[in-house]
Amino acid sequence: MEKKLELPKDMKSLWLDSTSLPSFPTLNEDISTDILIVGGGITGITAAYLLSNSGYKVTLIEGSTLLQGTTGYTTAKITCQHGIIYDELINHFGEDKAALYYKSNQEAAEFIKNTVNEEGIDCDYTEERAYVYTMDESYVETLKKEFKAYEALKIPDIKYHSSLPLPLDVKAAVSIGNQGQFNPAKYLEHLINKSKENNVTFYEHTRAQDIDADDGIYINTEKGPRIQARKVIIASHFPFYDKKGMYFARMHPERSYIIAVKAKNPFPGGMYINAESPSRSLRSALYNKENVLLVGGEGHKTGQQDFTPGCYINLREFAEETFGIEEILYRWSAQDLVTLDKVPYIGHLTSDTPNIFVATGFRKWGMTNGTAAAHILRDLVLEIENPYEELYTPRRFKADPSIKEGISQNSNVAKEFIKGKVKNYPDNYSDLKNEEGRIVSYKGKRAGVYKDSVGKIYMVDTTCTHMKCELNWNSAESTWDCPCHGSRFTYKGEIIEGPATRPLEIIKPDED
Repeated sequence: MEKKLELPKDMKSLWLDSTSLPSFPTLNEDISTDILIVGGGITGITAAYLLSNSGYKVTLIEGSTLLQGTTGYTTAKITCQHGIIYDELINHFGEDKAALYYKSNQEAAEFIKNTVNEEGIDCDYTEERAYVYTMDESYVETLKKEFKAYEALKIPDIKYHSSLPLPLDVKAAVSIGNQGQFNPAKYLEHLINKSKENNVTFYEHTRAQDIDADDGIYINTEKGPRIQARKVIIASHFPFYDKKGMYFARMHPERSYIIAVKAKNPFPGGMYINAESPSRSLRSALYNKENVLLVGGEGHKTGQQDFTPGCYINLREFAEETFGIEEILYRWSAQDLVTLDKVPYIGHLTSDTPNIFVATGFRKWGMTNGTAAAHILRDLVLEIENPYEELYTPRRFKADPSIKEGISQNSNVAKEFIKGKVKNYPDNYSDLKNEEGRIVSYKGKRAGVYKDSVGKIYMVDTTCTHMKCELNWNSAESTWDCPCHGSRFTYKGEIIEGPATRPLEIIKPDED
């Protein structure tokens, strides 16, 4: 039997590994600014770039380093084709609003393309055709309905396919032309540098923790310094400040996985995603001036997958079966937020926060949704009318599908909360291997233990600091993940992903 190629030991993004991003200091004193942007992904950086010539003092803070959130770990498809979405949008919102969703995302794609061309950004941009395909006969009718939705919305350059130039048994597919792909880190490096030239101030390792908005707007950071701002854009993936917005109850988090491989057989070009589960995504990318294949998918709700390494193994099997593998170069994963009606929340955080804005819930399509959000928020901040404000407002509510999805989502949260509280765990961890983590019972309480590569033990209280749900161990990434609302922590207890704004409690295992 042929030996399977080993997956890379460490999780690393091709985009970040091929780009030298600038670094910035940590905020260590109180400051004031006109516009504060919280979050250093595509939304925050694009908003900073768009606002950098506004005449206002603009500051951007990031809890980690720039692009270390979802943006640095995306598949980086620049497309208005967001899986199967338009037939559903027409049914739930009507043709006019479905058309607005298409237009806002296509305009975002064109903004990226035009910015790349006009500013000569070397970011491996290529124009591609985007496909949704199925290998399941039961999804053929669904794709036919999606194609009719394309026609109803007058989307240009569309095609229906009964086969594709892929080594797969494709039953049907729909496609849209004039889409694109790129290296997002190289693209955003340029926007960061242009924003710096236009006097935007950046701070890294500066995590926003809360906002005092009773008398002015003051942002409290994790390490102490406060920022006074006239207006705040929350582009931190999950809103770190959730005053009356209940965003944790209106979205659910999903993780998905990617491997980058040198394939034995040629890839035909284009960007592909399937309609059924498990999800499968395909596109090419440049690595050392050679084309490599990106294979993504295996999406699941955060913290609700028992064996996360299996997700990478399944992608490896799929890649080997379809194109063959000479070498596996990278593996990485991303977290995305999905709203109740699948349309992002972009606009005023709540009805009573006129100077605090939010963008979240991009449903794995952040390159265009994030860019569109930056334009909408730029206009709201500058009090300019925007044609997409009503569609994306977080204050919207559609009884169908929001009620059914909300009930389902919150039932899932309740189940996970109870499951974490009642399950019993062993009280012994002496057999723990290096680089292995486990949940144990320590002095009668649930605890998470990890042994690093040199045998040092780290122990944390596995109760999430957001809403007290119990965390699960993610062995593929050595993290503690919340199955309720998606907060993620390092094995040392440090925050990786919100909604949690405080780290885990550290337990010293040698204490009696």
